[in-house]
Amino acid sequence: MTEHRSLPVPDGLEGMRLDAALARLFGLSRTAAAGVIEAGDASLDGTPAGKSDRVSAGSWLDVTLPAPPAPPSANPEPVPGLRVVYADDDIVVVDKPVGVAAHPSPGWTGPTVVGGVAAMGYRISTSGAAERQGVVHRLDAGTTGLMVLATSERAYTLLKRAFKEREVSKVYHALVQGHPDPSRGTIDAPIDRHPSSDWRFAVVAGGKPSVTHYDTLEAFRAASLLEVTLETGRTHQIRVHFSALRHPCVGDLTYGADPTLAARLGLTRQWLHAMRLGFEHPATGEWVEFTSEYPADLQTALDRVRAES
Repeated sequence: MTEHRSLPVPDGLEGMRLDAALARLFGLSRTAAAGVIEAGDASLDGTPAGKSDRVSAGSWLDVTLPAPPAPPSANPEPVPGLRVVYADDDIVVVDKPVGVAAHPSPGWTGPTVVGGVAAMGYRISTSGAAERQGVVHRLDAGTTGLMVLATSERAYTLLKRAFKEREVSKVYHALVQGHPDPSRGTIDAPIDRHPSSDWRFAVVAGGKPSVTHYDTLEAFRAASLLEVTLETGRTHQIRVHFSALRHPCVGDLTYGADPTLAARLGLTRQWLHAMRLGFEHPATGEWVEFTSEYPADLQTALDRVRAES
């Protein structure tokens, strides 16, 4: 059901574009706010307004908001290539293939880790939002490698706390364009949503603190293989940080990678793999660690860049 809202424009939005003002006021994405305006469902002082019109404090805003989307469901669905590395009464550790999201989300119609694990018969913790129960951290759909899910309520609580307090070891390998200078270092730059693209993130003043450590393992003519350790876990953190340094992950066209190089290496996604994951087991307190080999597409690309060097 749609909702009609009528209110004066707050002082803090003075001079802002209407689409940005609606996004700020009602928690919409910029795209959704623009859709409301383009549908003729927003007016200022009784006059239909365009998305680029500037709002004035005290002007009367009338807007009809769309009904919120139904929450996505996490139905059991077999996921080819999803491999269980370890499982017990508290956790399931999986090796995630490419093209699989961590959990259902609006707009995503592909397979998910949550659905795949459920289809294998594993019981997942009921803590967390309905569509992401048991999920204590995530990988992008285009990133492969290790994820842990909680299968008990105790494990969910303890693992969420461990990730929040940075007590988990998360090690990635990334093939990035060019040669980062210095060859070993730390990127400490805040990340938030891209100011003009809802589906991307960027280094933004005032964003969430984000820290990435890296070390060069091999340098090639066109690229470098890095070992990357995350101190924080922001969405797209590795991809955003190395793009900001002008060394995007090879194949990551979303964040500025060279499409010619990607095609030459046979890549259709970012060269990024979660290859090692370590944490205190939530039941025993013992340190456990898991490793994952490169999937075929990343290994092939790496072999090709080595051969060119």
